[in-house]
Amino acid sequence: MSSAEQHPPATASTGTAARPRRRVPFWDTARFACIVLVVIGHGTQRLIYDSDVSYAFYLWVYAFHMPAFAIISGYFSKAGSPTKRQMARVITDILVPYVIFEGLWTLTKWLVEGKADPNLTQPSWTLWFLLALGIFRLVLPYLALLRWPLAWALAISIGVGYVTNVDSTFSLSRTLGLMFFFTLGWWLRERDVVRRLHLIEYRPWWVRAGAAAVLVAWGAACWLWLDVWEAIDLRHWLFYDDSYADLAGDQWWAGAIRLGLILLAVVLSACFFALLPRRQQRWTTLGQYTMYVYLLHSFVLYPFRESGVLRGLNPTWIWLPLIIALSVGIAFALSSKPVRSLFRPLVEPRPRWMFRDSELSSGSDHRSDPTGSRRSR
Repeated sequence: MSSAEQHPPATASTGTAARPRRRVPFWDTARFACIVLVVIGHGTQRLIYDSDVSYAFYLWVYAFHMPAFAIISGYFSKAGSPTKRQMARVITDILVPYVIFEGLWTLTKWLVEGKADPNLTQPSWTLWFLLALGIFRLVLPYLALLRWPLAWALAISIGVGYVTNVDSTFSLSRTLGLMFFFTLGWWLRERDVVRRLHLIEYRPWWVRAGAAAVLVAWGAACWLWLDVWEAIDLRHWLFYDDSYADLAGDQWWAGAIRLGLILLAVVLSACFFALLPRRQQRWTTLGQYTMYVYLLHSFVLYPFRESGVLRGLNPTWIWLPLIIALSVGIAFALSSKPVRSLFRPLVEPRPRWMFRDSELSSGSDHRSDPTGSRRSR
């Protein structure tokens, strides 16, 4: 049985009871590792203004953590015509949580800052990825109809940077900028690349050594050439959000920079995946609950980021590892069973009243979150 057969896609849905399927530990491990990097990236962001080492580490993480997450999400997506239940899941798993958490952010800003500007077209902080997942799902079936879907996705990701009127409204610029990675994940599944090349089972020592060397080399490059990265504003390039006009002026070759960053992200993501354990770990099952971490961790970090307590922390060799450890702890805590039980109505709402057919939003024995993690309820 291939890995794809063992772990069904995010949009898989049938009208009859499905046979039990064996989970592949690697995918849950990879998913949780990616969400840990997301929390670490957000947790260390305030340190970059006072520490070059922290800035270099931040660039190291941001070069591949969201592309890797998008690749995994795409791997467990289907490009076929959606069923009614799958279309309902876009509403219940993406749109409704988006509205809920935008409302919570509006309330939080009003209570803390004394002001709020509710605007569903401008996602708050991390919520852009929810909209991105919804747009990815809508666009993928059309891309799959084309002869070279990867090439078209790459053209979209690079070309959108030249269009100045595509901005952060509904996170469209960032979504299209990352479109290639999601499509790549789907393509790897569609072409059965992982099974045919035994990428999960076969991992000799030289692959692990090479992967580690590449990640270390990128870390060294982030540190040694930090002045260069600051001069070209690499940090904002890695967001895949701003137009080239905002980053490089009207230079016609700006798209080549994004192409290089996309290639870099693919290589670094592959190296990161190559180093992850294949067997079940004590924390592997937490990879089934990444949306809890993704949606909740920003509320935990918000007071630390906005209060200024993360500024001017010296020495870096103490505070950077400490903040990293704290971020890892936050990821573990937010994916724990008590937190899931408490926040399930917000993260996994069941708005049956919205549908003419209440079965469309009803719970089932198995459910997939927007990133493709299939789990038992």
